[in-house]
Amino acid sequence: MRYRRFGKTNLLLSVFSLGTMRCLASESEAQKTVQEGIARGINHLETARGYGKSEEYLGNILKTELPVPREQLYITTKLPPTPDANLMRQWLNESLERLQVDYIDCLAIHGINTWEHLAWVKSSTGCMQAVQEAVAKGYVRHVGFSTHAQLEVILETINTDLFEFVNLHYYYFFLRNAAAVELAHKKDLGIFIISPADKGGQLYTPSSKLKTLCAPFSPLELNYRFLLSDRRITTLSVGPAKPAELREPLAVANRDDPLTPMEVNAFSRLEAQLADALGTDGCSQCYQCLPCPENIHIPEVLRLRNLAVAYEMTDFGKYRYGMLENAGHWFPGNKGNRCTSCGDCLPRCPEQLNIPNLLLDTHNRLGGSPRRRLWG
Repeated sequence: MRYRRFGKTNLLLSVFSLGTMRCLASESEAQKTVQEGIARGINHLETARGYGKSEEYLGNILKTELPVPREQLYITTKLPPTPDANLMRQWLNESLERLQVDYIDCLAIHGINTWEHLAWVKSSTGCMQAVQEAVAKGYVRHVGFSTHAQLEVILETINTDLFEFVNLHYYYFFLRNAAAVELAHKKDLGIFIISPADKGGQLYTPSSKLKTLCAPFSPLELNYRFLLSDRRITTLSVGPAKPAELREPLAVANRDDPLTPMEVNAFSRLEAQLADALGTDGCSQCYQCLPCPENIHIPEVLRLRNLAVAYEMTDFGKYRYGMLENAGHWFPGNKGNRCTSCGDCLPRCPEQLNIPNLLLDTHNRLGGSPRRRLWG
């Protein structure tokens, strides 16, 4: 296992962090999974108020015999943004009680996803009042935020200078937040990448096409190496439901060196396939088509189409596309079939794509069943 400095927190975290959202089949299974992760070098455990009984389970696990002293572990929990400082005080106390700890190493505001959430955070009477009190009293050591927001909200949140770390989406197949990673790095924030296996493309169940393009590496391995080779990034979340699911991620936990020529060649094959398969219908993810009068998240819809057409990542596309209109501010925007062919986006597209046709094509490919987040 490699360890990296978590930005201005100065904590030295393992390059993989154990997220406990899926460690909920039973408390005994959760205990086995957490203990296995710790035994294999993970020293950062992440939970949240919104993850069912995760805080309670983790609190009980921390009282058991662990592979390393409790003092060598760092705990992050996450609480939603709120305009009510008293409510945040209540939530903080409840998290401390469930975790059975005297202090929380890292507290993240969970889901600064909208401009309204950011306004609550910036307010002198909102949730940060309670958080800053907790820091002053020693109940919280470090404060950060997690986000599923549009890039502009993320950048503005980083620029508040209220936070020491950020949890965000950034993967080989989703590079939109590159500017946020760079800004966070410049401001010395710790950078925690959310769910690179699942949100990064369901890479634990890759298509045959994707496996062929990535060979001799697995798609999951290649995505981990893409992230681990980036020295700006501190840690990647891994969210196992059972100990065996730690095996593949932690096989690369000591490989954070620069990309090898063979790995670079694999990425080159992926880029060439994207260009060849999409031809003149490829969306470059410039986001100039927004805003859409029908609130369709055009770039995200077309990104999922890109992946389905080029790499046969259709199951992943259906999974994410099905969350549109069903996951609120965690995955905002309407589906492609809401397009009225108004043409508002067409003059703004530098590729001159026939966006209405591509939106309908995406809906026909990925329509599937509606989906919600695991924790709403």
